[in-house]
Amino acid sequence: MTRYDVKRELRPYYAPRNTDWALVDVPAQRFLAVDGSGDPNTSPAYARAVQALYAVAYTVKFASRNGLGRDFVVGPLEGLWWSDRPEVFVRRDKDAWCWRMLISQPDWVTDDLVDEARGTALAKKGLPAIADVRVAELAEGTSAQVLHVGSYDDEGPVLARLHDEYLAAHGLRMTGRHHEIYLGDPRRTEPARLRTVLRQPVRPA
Repeated sequence: MTRYDVKRELRPYYAPRNTDWALVDVPAQRFLAVDGSGDPNTSPAYARAVQALYAVAYTVKFASRNGLGRDFVVGPLEGLWWSDRPEVFVRRDKDAWCWRMLISQPDWVTDDLVDEARGTALAKKGLPAIADVRVAELAEGTSAQVLHVGSYDDEGPVLARLHDEYLAAHGLRMTGRHHEIYLGDPRRTEPARLRTVLRQPVRPA
């Protein structure tokens, strides 16, 4: 059985090589999603949300493999981040951040399969946050994207370049939420070696 792997199938968006901003055309995707707000480093709600997201993601994977004969690699954790004040991201004022954490799903994973998996995971794990996991669709289209190598807290200058230089130089404005894809595990990887895809949907100004 060949396992679907979003990092392989959508390589330009999950394994970019450019370390300066460049434009890409991102296809529509479906995700498991859960929303919240606050500092991801200190918020108990964030930790519970991510735990619940993975619990449902792995339950969906096993249900797909055992029930449909279609296996896949659970995708990396992703996040949409936003605030009424975009400058809080450059300043890394994390208490002011809102977030939607995501895990990509293959196109054959239906809402009904997710509903069933959510119920199974809730019964097995007993995590209340599992009830908040839902299906979300994302169609970002034209986006500025870059591979950031280093600590999450070192993203500020990269984002400042996007906001202060790149957008104006290319006649663009932001249209959607800041998107990050986490390709490394911060529990096992030195901060200087973490790899994160940074993405911002844009349109002509």
